[in-house]
Amino acid sequence: MAHMPSGQRHDRSALILYGSETGNSKDAADALGRIAERLRFVTRVSQMDRVEKINILLKYTIVIFVVSTTGQGEFPKNARKLWTSLLRKKLPPGCLDHVSFTTFGLGDSSYPKYNFSARKLHKRLEQLGAKEIYPRGEGDEQHSEGIDGTFLSWSVDLGKHLLSSYPLPEGLTPIPPEVPLPPKVTLELLEPADTTSSGITRKSFSKLRQEHRAENGSPLSKLQKEQHTENVSPLPTLRQDQCTSGGSPLSNMGLEQATSVGVPLSTARQQQRTSEGAPLPNMSLEQQTERREPRAMMIYEPPVEPESPTPCEQVKEHLPDFESPAKPADHELPPPDQLPFPEPTEVRLIKNRRITPESHWQDVRELTFIMDADYEYEPGETVTIFPKNFPEDVQALIDLQGWNDVADKPVRVKPEAPDYYMDEYLVAMAQGLHALEPTTLRDLLIHNLDITSIPKRHFFEMAALYTDDPMHRERLLEFTNPVYTDEFYDYTTRPRRSILEVLQDFPSVKVPWKVATSFFPTIRGREYSLATGGSLATYHKDHNFIRFQIIVALVKYRTVLKKIRQGLCSRYLASLPEGTDMHVKFTSHDKFYELAKNKPHKPLILVAPGTGLAPCRSLIWDRKALLISGGGKRKVGKSYLFYGGRNKDADFFYSNEWENHPTLQIEVFTAFSRDQKEKIYVQDIIRQNGKLVEELIRKEQAIIYVCGSSGKMPLAVKEAFIDVVFQHQLGRPEMFTRERIAAIFEIFVKEGRYIQETW
Repeated sequence: MAHMPSGQRHDRSALILYGSETGNSKDAADALGRIAERLRFVTRVSQMDRVEKINILLKYTIVIFVVSTTGQGEFPKNARKLWTSLLRKKLPPGCLDHVSFTTFGLGDSSYPKYNFSARKLHKRLEQLGAKEIYPRGEGDEQHSEGIDGTFLSWSVDLGKHLLSSYPLPEGLTPIPPEVPLPPKVTLELLEPADTTSSGITRKSFSKLRQEHRAENGSPLSKLQKEQHTENVSPLPTLRQDQCTSGGSPLSNMGLEQATSVGVPLSTARQQQRTSEGAPLPNMSLEQQTERREPRAMMIYEPPVEPESPTPCEQVKEHLPDFESPAKPADHELPPPDQLPFPEPTEVRLIKNRRITPESHWQDVRELTFIMDADYEYEPGETVTIFPKNFPEDVQALIDLQGWNDVADKPVRVKPEAPDYYMDEYLVAMAQGLHALEPTTLRDLLIHNLDITSIPKRHFFEMAALYTDDPMHRERLLEFTNPVYTDEFYDYTTRPRRSILEVLQDFPSVKVPWKVATSFFPTIRGREYSLATGGSLATYHKDHNFIRFQIIVALVKYRTVLKKIRQGLCSRYLASLPEGTDMHVKFTSHDKFYELAKNKPHKPLILVAPGTGLAPCRSLIWDRKALLISGGGKRKVGKSYLFYGGRNKDADFFYSNEWENHPTLQIEVFTAFSRDQKEKIYVQDIIRQNGKLVEELIRKEQAIIYVCGSSGKMPLAVKEAFIDVVFQHQLGRPEMFTRERIAAIFEIFVKEGRYIQETW
């Protein structure tokens, strides 16, 4: 029998690999990792692309793949390298004979290529000889319970199957739920010597970074903000008395405060608070560690990757008594420190404009940014923005948990090293947090850790470990039990109760500050389609820069608890003053624009309800640029926009562009659902103009784009296209059945003629 250095068995090992864009696949992989760890498997959880050679898969007793499908049936970016390796023609058919595996796919059935990546991966592994140890599972975002609708039962049954197939020796049982698993990432205080030996404090670090950018020609750093905002004042500055008040613990440790009059907000530290809070938990982290059983070690990647946006449900009806949120000036704004994530793009917000009437229930913003002109973008690209928590919410949590005495002391994010390594490169060093340098617990809670999202079941499982109230513990554990699914959703999803509110409901839960990075999820970036293209990208004030715009429907709603809520990213974006510098992440989606770019003479059919207009507007203006660059000699296909909203007077975004720019070569068809007695949607106006649509598809081989909210709309639109082609082909000798036409549309999807970009 093989043994670990600590005396634990390591002949039972599990590798859980995930491919994730939004972070959902990683969450599922983490859950499977906990199941395997409690079954005493030596467990690794890693993104797929960390597997450098496929023979690594042979080392593990079981391998579980959790992969989502993105874009037009594509693998997530952090899974493509391994997928490409598995496709090599030189691989012999039986090279994975000794691999025992299963897969779970995450997808959205409103997309044509539902769970396409997971299905392809499963099939390819079997072609290479890998043995399926358990039937693959699939999760659907359209399920009434989301991915959990199938994942929970699948994962529980998988755990039972693993225990029966790989039994533990006599006298050894699975680790019970009431025993905490060791945290994978912890925090530790930095000694004063650690923060001063290098001579770099937060202020001096920020100053060095600014100097480096200035010396190396960062265009934004050379500009005066008042010259590059549209009719706005310069960013506010902090006076000396504002920067030094408050008795900061950091200043007591020798960390500098901003002391000069007129220090820019980007270099000044927020005012520190030292108010007394609730006591720390009775049981220390060290005491909790002592009561843990020896077990197989689990190695995790960073808590979560900063990936793409999680859409929020929006209120659908006007709230006459809706209390408008306070203006940003009435609240302390999040500090403007920029996250040090890999390969950021520095941008500046120059306009934050509401494009719906003040009287309208929905606040939709057009945000305009500028960036270095060396960067070029194409239609279909997205920008990811990382929101921040507001200081008042963070302080409420610090007070509740009794963390005031440590909140502003410099800390280090420390991955807990395992006793046993099989593949060291699979062990990540907590990079996913993208912590500031240096950082504090307060910094992490503002910039990195999500305290306002709706908690998942695992959160309640962890919270139950940190309460000494039997009634609270019993209630928290009920929410982790799938038997009480309705109660779980009644408490969390339906009222959209946040993590902070749950902790306020259960004040006996006292989380050790050292495990905050394992207890709270990481804030995920929100992804937005670029709404600009062609000449709209030109920044006329300075040609060293280009501009881009996004359209954001701010999420504000009243819950069943009669509470007014605002989405984290919505609140953050609404508060941003013009002139703010930010780090963002751009993502290209090649298949979105590939066919339209290669065949510009083909017409475009654009279906775009609401903010789905953003990528379509980019396409429209890009086509105008192609027409102009060709001097009128190049044939450029016309665009046919099918736009939907609630009210023409409030929701018809950019109507002036379609009316006042004949060179855009656009014909617009509108459906405003609330402007008449009977509701009309985009699928209805497609049918009303069925003959034109059928001719565009059949005769001119139009490229179709469907953009906007996922759910019922994409399916209804696709059915409308199939209907009109079937209806208007009557009388032709090559007439097809409706089923045959539906199959042809599946071919369109594969060819890139039918593109769906929904969220």
